[in-house]
Amino acid sequence: MGNCPYDTTSFIGREHDVLAIKQLLSQARLVTLTGVGGVGKTRLALRTAGTLRRAFADGVWLVELAELRDPALVAHMVLESLGVRDDTGRCQTDVLTDYLRNRQLLVVLDNCEHLVDACAGLAETLLPAAPGLRLLTTSRERLGVGGEHLWPVSPLPLPDLRRPLSPCAVRKYPALALFTERAVAVKPDFAVTEDNRAQVARVCHLVEGIPLGIELAAARLRVLQLKHLLAGLEDSCRLLAGGKRADRHRTMLAAVEWSFALCTLEEQLLWARVSVFTGGFDVPAAERVCSGDGLAAEEVLDLLGGLLEKSVLIRERHGDRARFRLLEPLRQYGRDKLRDLGVETVLRRRHRDHYLDLAEQSEKKWFGPNQVDVCLNTQLEYANLRAALEFCFASPAEARLGSRLAGTLWFYWAGCGALREGRHWLDRALVLDPGPSRERARVLWVNGHVSTLQGDLAAAVSMLEECRAYARQVADDVALAYSTHRLGCNALVGDDLRRAQALFEEARARYLDLGELNSNVLLAEIELSLVAVFQGDLARAAAHCEQARTLGAEHGEQWACAFVTYVLAVMALSRGDVGKAIAHGKDCLRVHGTFHDLLGIALAIEVLAWSEAARSDPARAATLLGAANQVWRSVGYPMFGSRYFGAPHKECEARVRQELGDHLFRSAFQHGMEFSLPEAISYALDERREPAPPDAARPGTERQPPLTSRELQVAQLIADGLSDKEIAARLVIARRTAEGHAGRILLKLGFTSRAQIAAWIGAQRR
Repeated sequence: MGNCPYDTTSFIGREHDVLAIKQLLSQARLVTLTGVGGVGKTRLALRTAGTLRRAFADGVWLVELAELRDPALVAHMVLESLGVRDDTGRCQTDVLTDYLRNRQLLVVLDNCEHLVDACAGLAETLLPAAPGLRLLTTSRERLGVGGEHLWPVSPLPLPDLRRPLSPCAVRKYPALALFTERAVAVKPDFAVTEDNRAQVARVCHLVEGIPLGIELAAARLRVLQLKHLLAGLEDSCRLLAGGKRADRHRTMLAAVEWSFALCTLEEQLLWARVSVFTGGFDVPAAERVCSGDGLAAEEVLDLLGGLLEKSVLIRERHGDRARFRLLEPLRQYGRDKLRDLGVETVLRRRHRDHYLDLAEQSEKKWFGPNQVDVCLNTQLEYANLRAALEFCFASPAEARLGSRLAGTLWFYWAGCGALREGRHWLDRALVLDPGPSRERARVLWVNGHVSTLQGDLAAAVSMLEECRAYARQVADDVALAYSTHRLGCNALVGDDLRRAQALFEEARARYLDLGELNSNVLLAEIELSLVAVFQGDLARAAAHCEQARTLGAEHGEQWACAFVTYVLAVMALSRGDVGKAIAHGKDCLRVHGTFHDLLGIALAIEVLAWSEAARSDPARAATLLGAANQVWRSVGYPMFGSRYFGAPHKECEARVRQELGDHLFRSAFQHGMEFSLPEAISYALDERREPAPPDAARPGTERQPPLTSRELQVAQLIADGLSDKEIAARLVIARRTAEGHAGRILLKLGFTSRAQIAAWIGAQRR
């Protein structure tokens, strides 16, 4: 479990470090790897973490912070990396603390140096609250937290140049071994011989054994002879050090400077300019943002190839698309060059303009057959979109365009499971761009919608009424239509059906007058169908659903139409057609699962739980209710806190609780609560069903029960007479976790007492 990438390249000369860091982590809960850029802190952390996968029951996780600039988003980035989705308005540190409290995992926080205070504060909060958490961080400086253990990452060992080098020097000294391996990769006929052994050692000494410097130097053998490589590197180090021995930071800088100097003028320009990208970039982005002023757009592709050959750029595959990325020390160097040239702001503005255009094109494509691709592409480019928003909100002169970008991304905030971060940027837009404008009006209705979905109804009404007042004052019919529509949503979840219907019908009429047709227009029709369902008029609800479904099908829309299938599932259940309700519920879940829309996922799992209760599978219904409840905690209030939305949920829970009894209901519900989001979706779609017929698990039967290995271990300890508290201590887990395991064992085996578990274990042992 986890997201740490497997290291597929060789790992030279760090075996001792790995063992030492593992030992430190067994004694300390926070270990920081320090050292200069390029020394290999990240690779060492990942290699160490990879060896510890089996030691942490809940996984080993990587959080990459190099591309983040906003300290307020550090906790959000950790949650995102852990795969924890939270779209509520709760403090993200609190959400993270709750998630980690009873888990045992290792988190690698990579590249903390520019966010030291935020990372230190987070560590000070999390470590006392989550006893099973270990933090392994990489930074150029310590975090300064109590209990922090440091491991300075040193350059690779080097031979003494004052003594003759033996033929086995390459095997003995990791710096030479790394140079040789990388040299052979670019020049297959390269070999270390008696004639060039001293030159190789000298190259490694000039970069002081720093791995990135060695790799940059070795890459140059593609076009340089070893003696010329050595001479150029000596000149660069001598110039930068002013004739004196440089410290390691200056040594690394000298190696990068030398690599930069060997690039053509056009490659140097491109290196500096691509440093404005965050999280990688593709060729069209580089052509648009980086061309001009001495660099023709048609040259960019070949120049990217040149930088790739020189190991300046890394190429990555994302499906059928190629993207490029600068290693962080090289990106920082390129950014410094931009500043020296006085053009950093110009390039960042070009970068912002490109991603603003991309967002606006994506918004247009959202209502169409490529909706899934738009979602995936926006996720892929989100680090650059975030950087564009940060650039805008760092300067009052750019804030208006920040509002425009934040409002344009409504489809991502609401449709792709990003309500929480959307609220962050929309709130910033309202504070930093306070003047009345069309851009602010759009931010107001988008943020009003996001706040409604989060359950913050009062804040939503305030924003939407401000938008309506502005729209009427300046005759902005578009803002008036959207703010009216979103006030209707607020009234709907607030159980004011009459007002909701009036507002939806007014918004629909305004959309028609404007010629608007998009996912929002479809949602107005769907929300009218929900009003009709709650009023008991299923025929009118069906008509609204058919209208929305027809319009969506004509344009290939999927996301909004998945809400149609939710309404159809509710209607089918009302008519007693459980099979159709389940089919519609699963269709809804598949689509919203694709878009990572937590609200849609929660609603779909809910309706499937109600359906399972209706077809007399109370254990499965209770498990689904638990799974839905966990998702709701990441969205806002369950069922929006609405009486109408929540009525089927209450009926389902009461029915299932009565059929199972309180103990088994709580056990099944808790089992669902413990699913991860992918597990919950898989279970709800019947891809992870866990049947436990009672007659298949009675004492004395030969059939094996569907217990996990951990549950079987707990069952054996129960049979040995241990209490939940004693089991928790024996297995080093929380008492609540032990209680949850015991409850699920009872449920799966169809038992009602621990004595029955003991008898069953005895039969299994015999």
